[in-house]
Amino acid sequence: RTELFDGLVELFLAEGFAHLTLDAIAARLQCSKSTLYTLAGSKEQLVTAATVHFFKRATEQVEAKVAAAGAADRIAAYLTAVGEALAAASEQFMNDLDAFAPAREVYERNTRIAARRVQELITEGVATGDFRGVNAAFAADLAATMMVRIQQGRVRAATGLDDASAYRELASILTTGVTA
Repeated sequence: RTELFDGLVELFLAEGFAHLTLDAIAARLQCSKSTLYTLAGSKEQLVTAATVHFFKRATEQVEAKVAAAGAADRIAAYLTAVGEALAAASEQFMNDLDAFAPAREVYERNTRIAARRVQELITEGVATGDFRGVNAAFAADLAATMMVRIQQGRVRAATGLDDASAYRELASILTTGVTA
């Protein structure tokens, strides 16, 4: 089941999902439609479940990198790892994600979770003296706003930075801001 979801996520990340029929998905994953129906009852539910699977896997990868980082480097590690996780998403996937409300809601929920996580990391850093006394909620809101702009392609359009580079820049600016 996990392998099938992994394959589904890889397919969607590479090509998007709006144009794919269940028949095409089954053919690409070399399984039957009935196998796909064991994962979800419809294409829409399958897309939503795959999106949840993608973000769950990405969160695990991101948190593993944060756990390995020192206290002062955790925000940079977090945002850089988010950028790395999302770098696999094609422009078509992001466009399809934005156009399909249930999947977009999964993305938006994960962005809110990420903003809270950044706020936690900043709050912890301030409490331990690794960061100067900044307003953690504001810094997290700043990060969340940029994360949404990055994912919507607006940062790429305005600056030419790809998503991974934009996340590295955000990490650098935010980390410098809380440690200056």
